[in-house]
Amino acid sequence: MIPFPPSAPTPTPFDPASLGVGHDQPRLLLVDDEPRLLLSLYELLQGRGYQLITATNGAEALAHLSKLRFDLVLLDLGLPDIGGHEVMDFINQKGIDADVIVVSGEVGIDAAIGALKRGAYDYLRKPYSREELLKTVGNALKARRLEQANERIAAQLENSEKMYRYLVDSSPDIIYTLNHEGRFTFINERAHQLLGYKRDELIGQHYSILVHEEDLERARYVFNERRVDERASRNVELRLKCHAGNAHDRTFNTTLMTISLNAIGMHVPDQEVRKLEFFGTYGVARDITDRKRAEEVISYQAYHDILTDLPNRILFKDRLGLAVIQAKRKQTELAVMFIDLDRFKLVNDTLGHVKGDELLQQVAGRLKECLRKGDTLARQGGDEFTIVLPELRERDDARAIADNFLESLHRPFDLDGHEVHISASIGIAIYPGHGESIDELLRHADIAMYQVKGQGKNGHAFYDPSMQEVSHQKIALGQALRRALENDELEMYYQPQVDAASGKIVGAEALMRWNHPARGVVSPGEFLPFAEENGLMLPISDWMIGALCRDMLQWKGLCGSQVRLSLNLSPQYLDRGDFFEKMRGALLRYGIAPGQIEVEITENICIRNPQYAIEQLNKLGQLGVSVAIDDFGTGYSSLAYLHRFPVHTIKIDQSFVKEIHDEHDHYPVVLAIISIARGLGLNLIAEGVETEIQARYLRANGCLTMQGYLYYRPMPLPRFMDVLQEHGVQSGDHNVIAFQA
Repeated sequence: MIPFPPSAPTPTPFDPASLGVGHDQPRLLLVDDEPRLLLSLYELLQGRGYQLITATNGAEALAHLSKLRFDLVLLDLGLPDIGGHEVMDFINQKGIDADVIVVSGEVGIDAAIGALKRGAYDYLRKPYSREELLKTVGNALKARRLEQANERIAAQLENSEKMYRYLVDSSPDIIYTLNHEGRFTFINERAHQLLGYKRDELIGQHYSILVHEEDLERARYVFNERRVDERASRNVELRLKCHAGNAHDRTFNTTLMTISLNAIGMHVPDQEVRKLEFFGTYGVARDITDRKRAEEVISYQAYHDILTDLPNRILFKDRLGLAVIQAKRKQTELAVMFIDLDRFKLVNDTLGHVKGDELLQQVAGRLKECLRKGDTLARQGGDEFTIVLPELRERDDARAIADNFLESLHRPFDLDGHEVHISASIGIAIYPGHGESIDELLRHADIAMYQVKGQGKNGHAFYDPSMQEVSHQKIALGQALRRALENDELEMYYQPQVDAASGKIVGAEALMRWNHPARGVVSPGEFLPFAEENGLMLPISDWMIGALCRDMLQWKGLCGSQVRLSLNLSPQYLDRGDFFEKMRGALLRYGIAPGQIEVEITENICIRNPQYAIEQLNKLGQLGVSVAIDDFGTGYSSLAYLHRFPVHTIKIDQSFVKEIHDEHDHYPVVLAIISIARGLGLNLIAEGVETEIQARYLRANGCLTMQGYLYYRPMPLPRFMDVLQEHGVQSGDHNVIAFQA
């Protein structure tokens, strides 16, 4: 490098950051072995916004080119050590991004050709004019800036295209374009993933090869969409076919827009005509197959019972309405049946709701097997089913189907080893004789069903207008029962229990009676079912506890404090969380010792929720109240429960006692219950004893405490107290008096 005057700038030192593209000032390398010419060139370019670095020979130039990045090299060919052509060869071999302007004094054409072959931007011959040099340098740098800008734009376009293709191919939707003939010109990779077709199989093919045959007419308008404004097709649902062996047909929600070209038309005076020429269609197809399936499931579940897969009441009413319209048009009859399962609640309480659901599913299957084609079986809810039988030829057809239902339900049901027997009560209403509207037919079939329930269940009956009056009477009875509590119309009757050996009264069972102002005395078998259905068992049980405690106050002077009263609790009352507090409060209020109370429960209470029942009964035991099981042997009890429950007494149900007709015969159920009581050390009472034969058989086999019409009928409190006095019951006799509602 030649020495320059102090005022001349020195070459810029090596700066790694200067290697980047886009430094503010272009960097120029000036190479010439003539100091005077090099200085002149330097001064000519100085102050024009360039970074200037000089070299006096080829080696020095190569050193600078190896360290720094240059935009332009002004190169003399005739260097003393390494020629200018060799410097250019170095630049090309190393891939150095720098333009070269050759400044040479050689006049031969070969030197210029050699320089241009090596990629020189231009060739200036010494001596050159000032303007020529500046113009050439300016043009070279301008061309370089344009080239670099083009390279950046090209790189951006390439990256943009890569990103676009990535986004298009990664889209969850099928993206495609069609030409004006409806043939695919582009389709993304999603089509292969969803439909199984490769791009090459679809490009050039008509869109119709993908469209389901039933949707072709609608697709003809959608795939040829020509509008570009808000009227363009949006969210049109089409089904597209999948490649053979790939999957089932899928449903697509297709959004379309049109690509149009603007064309310039002929000019007319003072007007310009613009024309849109249809070019093709751009579309996005979204797979909504899963959504459609979910919608179908939701729609199905809205009209079907989830447990049995039968139509629900909404769909049933719709089909019944259509059947009524058709029957009216054809002037034919149809039948509506209302089916209620008998003893289903017992299965739910004893085996649990899971087994109850299994039973309902099996029942639904059996009922469907009895139907004709075109009949509709639906589940109304719980254990209730409804059926519509359209186009009846005669009423005997409905009767025959009802008989088939009862026969199919007569066979036992297997619930994981539990053999269950149930029956059904079926009410039948005929259109148009029993009603012409949906609600009338269902209501009258329901009334007929309750008529069957009231007559012993397990049967069917056609609606009759007289049943309406019975139904109204039942409603009136339920309303009057609510007033009975307010008007103090309930009363306790007592049926004495006797020791069969001595004939003495040893206890009593209390039976609730309703002194109806119009009907007279009503037995509990008539009104307690209404109480259970209408939520009145809890207030009635509260009243019963108070009534018994008040009666006991009257017996203190007659029987003393050693009399034990047995109180029969309703399952609903036992399930209520505060029944224990209710009973303890009543005993405290009336001054009754807990040891005088024995609570009677049915054995089904013990097994529908045994752990809860044990907790509640143990509370009573801690309080001092004893426990008896009523109607023993009629439910689904397990002997294991007798060991777990704090039981003191079991009672033989009257249904077993009634079977005793010969004192010398063998009645295994009665003998088994007696043996259980004896083996567990429990007290034993037989209910419903009406004949001497029954009494002798029971006494001979070890059951000494009995009650029934053979001895006494139920009687009101004053009469019962007279009987106690007649038999000389005194305070020290330790008699047991059992009270049952």
